This record gives sequence, C-alpha cells and structure tokens, in this order.
Amino acid sequence: MWKDQSVNATPATLFGRFGALLGGAALLVACTGPEPSPPPPEPVPTSEAAGCPESGVKITGGQVDTAMFSRAMGIVLTNCGTGEHTVNGFPVVRVLDADRQPLDIVVGNGSQPVSAPDSYDAPPEPVTLRPGEQVTARVLWRNEVTSTEAAVNGSYLEIAPAEGEPAQVVEPDGGVDLGTTGRLAVNAWAVR
Repeated sequence: MWKDQSVNATPATLFGRFGALLGGAALLVACTGPEPSPPPPEPVPTSEAAGCPESGVKITGGQVDTAMFSRAMGIVLTNCGTGEHTVNGFPVVRVLDADRQPLDIVVGNGSQPVSAPDSYDAPPEPVTLRPGEQVTARVLWRNEVTSTEAAVNGSYLEIAPAEGEPAQVVEPDGGVDLGTTGRLAVNAWAVR
C-alpha cells in the first residue's frame, strides 16, 4: 500500500523539495522568453560595394608562371555589379612603367606573337555574366634579349575589358620583364 511520506518529512526536507520545484519553474520561464530577432537580410550587391569599380566589373591578375624565357599570367574579369555584363573578344592591354606611363610595346591577339597556339586560343565568343560570374584571359610575354638594345621592364598592366571601356591597373608579381622583344600577347575572354 502506498504511504504518504510527506507527513513525516522535516521542514528542511520540505524546503529542499519546494526549492527544487521553484528552480525548475524558473528555468522553464527563462527558456520560454521572447523569440530572438531574425538575422538582418543579406546586403544586395551594388557597384558601389567595396572594391567594385563604377563599371560593375573588376579585373584581377593571377600568379605569373615562368618557364625558361616564357611568362604567362591569368587575368580574371568578375561581374561585381548588380546587372548582367557581356564581354566579347580580347582584353585591351598596355604595359606601364614604374611611373604608370605606357611603354612602346606591340600587343597581339592570340598566343602566336609570343608562343605556339594552345587551348587558350579559342576564337572569341560573347559571354553574358550575371552578378558574381567570371571570365578569364591570359597575357603572355617572353623575357628574351635578341638585340643590343636595353631590356624593357614594365611594372604594371593596364587592362580594359574591351576597346572603349574603362581600364584598370594590375600589378604583376615581379613586373613585366619583356627583354628586348617589345611584344606581348593576350588571349580572348572565355569561361574556362
């Protein structure tokens, strides 16, 4: 038969049981407080966002790969704006000296002026980029001394997405050591 033990309980035992009951109730109240506010919405990308030029596209340079006298540097065009951006053709590239003055360099489209054709020599095709999407191209040069003229060393590349569009300046790691060749090659923009 069931026996009620609270009849024989001492005041200290009753207080302990009552205190435990109150503590549990306090925890329940604390857990059922107001709902936390939702996180703020993600910011919508704009052309004014940090690091995005007014044109809505950003051009960056990769590592300069070297092999014997050959040099190659990948360049990336990112649509950092809010609308679509279409690229078609070859980047417009100029070599600049340390004072950001243009050097007298011949720039050719495709690898042929500098090296044998390869997989980067696909014909240009229009590519429409949504915000955040990218295309790549490649700049090639050779560090050869083929005459007694002084070797030419550029410090920067000025790159525009296409003729008539605003250019951006990229600083290749180690500069642009053209030797006496006086020429540079560039491949077309493409999704690679």
